[in-house]
Amino acid sequence: MPRNSTTDSPLAPVTIVVGQEDLLLDRAVREVVVAARAADADTDVRDLTPEAVQPGTLAELTSPSLFAERKVVVVRNAQDLSADTIKDVKAYLAAPVEEITLVLLHAGGAKGKGLLDAARKAGAREVACPKMTKPADRLAFVRGEFRTLGRSATPEACQALVDALGSDLRELASACAQLAADVEGAIDVAVVARYYTGRAEATGFEVADLAVTGRTAEALERLRWAIAVGQPLPGITFALASGVRAIGKLASAPRGARPADLARDLGMPPWKIDRVRQQMRGWSGDGVSTALRAVAEADAAVKGGGADPAYALEKAVVSIARASRAR
Repeated sequence: MPRNSTTDSPLAPVTIVVGQEDLLLDRAVREVVVAARAADADTDVRDLTPEAVQPGTLAELTSPSLFAERKVVVVRNAQDLSADTIKDVKAYLAAPVEEITLVLLHAGGAKGKGLLDAARKAGAREVACPKMTKPADRLAFVRGEFRTLGRSATPEACQALVDALGSDLRELASACAQLAADVEGAIDVAVVARYYTGRAEATGFEVADLAVTGRTAEALERLRWAIAVGQPLPGITFALASGVRAIGKLASAPRGARPADLARDLGMPPWKIDRVRQQMRGWSGDGVSTALRAVAEADAAVKGGGADPAYALEKAVVSIARASRAR
């Protein structure tokens, strides 16, 4: 096969890993390294930052060896390479060296796009690692983890795990592996609750569930506990916003629609439709707007716009709880 042909093999001459999801980027690199060391246990791996790749560095790393050793050269954040180094990389793409696998990690944006285009034109193998910003993406990730591990998990269990652990893919992957190793038979929501209820109660999702049902004192208690145990503040504002938005979505949905249809249209599992229906009693359209403004103000404070982010979150929780009883 010509050296510049597109291939799905991890040992392709050049692999470009495109995206910003750290866990997936690391897995893509590990896949190449594992394949290379399976072919040659003595494979030399060089994992480099842009600062370490100066003009001439790539030529030095890929120069023929007397021992013809296999080598994997990983360049992270390739979009940040200097203009002269990018010229070196483009020249290398035209004539890759035998027994060497070049892995370029690229964020995928406009910066350094010329290098990305050149690699694609040269027929590089491409692995997509997009940032998982949507809850539905993380839910799909958890389902995929269990499938990869050869285990069955109910949809409710997968959702409960995402609700408990939030947006960190490394934590989600670790939890899936732990459950798969520890639990026999199907993994259901009761199993997830047994393992992670204590953790879930220290997250923003528990705070949000209490706030949107007007339980101010309990929500504030959970908020202070979540902060005390080190929960990321942006994750708490995300959970608060998600809880209020879910109520707004369901409130604006056609009346009388079946739960299955609502779940499909709103991107929620059926069990969550039932839960949100219970939470939305007492809410009005104006209440949703008020609550979202409060969350936006807290989010700005958490991200550096306020002197006391914790206090801003407390104000948001109080505002949400009041809005839930405004009707």
